[in-house]
Amino acid sequence: MKQLSLTARLSLMFMLAVTGVLGAAGFFFNQMSQHHFDELDRHTLEEKFQATRSLLQQLDDLAQFDELRPQLQALLGGHSELSAQIFDTQGRLLFVDGGALPPTLHPSSDSDGELQHDGHVWRSRTGSVTAAGQSLRVVLSLDVTTHKAFFHTLTGWLWGALVLCALISALLGWLLARSGLRPLRDVTQVAASVSAKSLTERISAESTPAELQQLVLAFNAMLERLEDAFVRLSNFSADIAHELRTPLSNLMTHTEVVLTRSRSAADYQDNLHSNLEELRRMARMIDDMLFLAKADNGLVIPRVQPIELEALCGKLLDFYQLTAEEHGIRFELSGSGRIEGDPPMLHRALSNLLSNALRYTSDGGVIRLSIEAEVKGVLLSIGNPGATIPADHLPRLFDRFYRVDPARREGSPSNAGLGLAITRSIIEAHRGEVRCSSHDGWTSFDIVFRHLG
Repeated sequence: MKQLSLTARLSLMFMLAVTGVLGAAGFFFNQMSQHHFDELDRHTLEEKFQATRSLLQQLDDLAQFDELRPQLQALLGGHSELSAQIFDTQGRLLFVDGGALPPTLHPSSDSDGELQHDGHVWRSRTGSVTAAGQSLRVVLSLDVTTHKAFFHTLTGWLWGALVLCALISALLGWLLARSGLRPLRDVTQVAASVSAKSLTERISAESTPAELQQLVLAFNAMLERLEDAFVRLSNFSADIAHELRTPLSNLMTHTEVVLTRSRSAADYQDNLHSNLEELRRMARMIDDMLFLAKADNGLVIPRVQPIELEALCGKLLDFYQLTAEEHGIRFELSGSGRIEGDPPMLHRALSNLLSNALRYTSDGGVIRLSIEAEVKGVLLSIGNPGATIPADHLPRLFDRFYRVDPARREGSPSNAGLGLAITRSIIEAHRGEVRCSSHDGWTSFDIVFRHLG
């Protein structure tokens, strides 16, 4: 089933609201008007009945009834729609004035009510009056046919006006909804025009209503994220092609050189070993990119267990000790702390940081590892001396294939520019944070491990 448009829904709700209010107002107006006229009729009948009773109670003998007739006619004959009948105890008619009801329609007891006869509607007031020692029955009837006809006509006009107002309110609701939703159509138009070549477009939030400003701001923020992700993806694709070009070119060059002439088995074997190194480098690069892809999609889930951070760092320092001694570099480890995480993954992340520190530390330098237990977690700092990294490069150090020195964009067989990106992914998978600071010839990578749970 096709859903109604938002304009149609708003128009329908506006029409229903207006129709409901007008319908309720018309209903209460009709009821209050009828009640008002009914009260007037009852008041008229009651007033005439009480005046008639007062006259009849002045009689001492029914033989004097004719003397009261002029007064009764003057009292009851002044109202053109009023009729009156007076009966004695035997049911004989003593007095009649106006178009009286047939006796068969007279109520048998004291009462008020409505009676219908010959196309007319009557409101009656019947009561007993004690006069001259007898109980006389007084029947007063008021013709309310005109009132009923008026309210019947009024009801018809109210229904007609209600239908007309419903149609007009539906049209006005449609016009108002369409005008009010124009900013939403503008947002839809911009959204429909978004493509990879138009991610720089933004919607102005100044000209939009307050109700849509949050939507516009969220949409603009989404475009910014898409633009940033698209630029990163484009750069990442270019970097992948750039990094893979070098080992592929080496493989092609070595193979072409070997195939230029016949060679000995030893030459073929040397060439195969060289090709194997390039293939291993490509395999490591592909594994790293697969790891980063899993991390971006939340598929890297650490196997959490207690870890003594001092012991983990000590094993890493033992592994790199020989390399450090060759260049006269010393390690200094201080502090201790316990964290929860995946030892192999953390070993890989810290190994990337230590290898970078060794690569950029001058011979005879000192690499310091400091562990500090804090209230919210554990802070691990890995610092080394070396050239100060410019401040504009620090936010991008953890981007894939990013290198501070443009002259080293081709990389080296052991460095593809993915180590810091992998480190950040591992630390973030452990709900931690890694940042870099560099000043006065000292570069420090600070890792904050927050307490889990």
